[in-house]
Amino acid sequence: MIKTKNLTRRFGDILAVDRLTLDIPPGEVFGFLGPNGAGKTTTIRMLGALLAPTAGEAWVAGYQIGQENQEIRRNIGLLPETPGLYVALSAERNLAFYGTMYGVENLDSQIERYLNMLGLWGRRHEPVGTFSKGMRQKLAIARAVLHEPKVLLLDEPTSGLDPQMARLVREFISELKREGRTILLCTHNLEEADRLCDRVAVFQSHLLALDTPLALRQKLFGRKVVFHLSQMIPQYQEALEKYDFIQEIQVVKEKIVITLEKPEENNPILVKSLVQAGAEVQFIGELRRSLEDVYLQLVQGQ
Repeated sequence: MIKTKNLTRRFGDILAVDRLTLDIPPGEVFGFLGPNGAGKTTTIRMLGALLAPTAGEAWVAGYQIGQENQEIRRNIGLLPETPGLYVALSAERNLAFYGTMYGVENLDSQIERYLNMLGLWGRRHEPVGTFSKGMRQKLAIARAVLHEPKVLLLDEPTSGLDPQMARLVREFISELKREGRTILLCTHNLEEADRLCDRVAVFQSHLLALDTPLALRQKLFGRKVVFHLSQMIPQYQEALEKYDFIQEIQVVKEKIVITLEKPEENNPILVKSLVQAGAEVQFIGELRRSLEDVYLQLVQGQ
């Protein structure tokens, strides 16, 4: 549904996007992560047919950028970094204006549906100039989906929202995912990306890594299982060292931290071995790395 091949954009001597190659299938929520100035918004603008690439190719919703830009604009929903709304008009009239431009059928019912879903129906007659930043953000999201696009390009959809509003928007994105929309999500909220995205790309003018959040954690850090014991003596560690599926063993006070590729398969074997060696296993748990850990490791080497 979104495909790029060596997509590149320069601004004079500045290389903003360097040979980006992506293939995002229909129905996927794809997270696009990177620091400020990494080229994420520039990529969104190119995919939205608002900015011409310097080199490379891209297709969105089956249409090629640079050759079928009008069709791309008809078939995407775009939430830009700074959404422009007509502040003198009401929320309802803002959506009616855009809906008319897109030729939306059953426009009144569409407006009611999305304003209800985003908690704005009760404020529909009020000028947008009286809205908070969070309310404007939700209205801009409603505008992006009003014409039922196949593809959504969302640049920081929860930026500036309080926790309650951010949760509402995340639930809304989850509902769009269940409807089979293809969503490219730029966000600095890594917990949000971990929760919503099928795959994520870490980007800093060029692609640093791309995979599911779980796979990226495992590639960078492995899976670590913590065995909590009532006491720790050297023979317990010795009882485990014979297993070649163990990648690493660390002892921290009364805990043994073991790096494994397949904990679900290997944990019962290790528990049995520890018990046979005389250990009292109180409980076991997996040491979880966050997507933030992955991001910092890739971007800053931390």
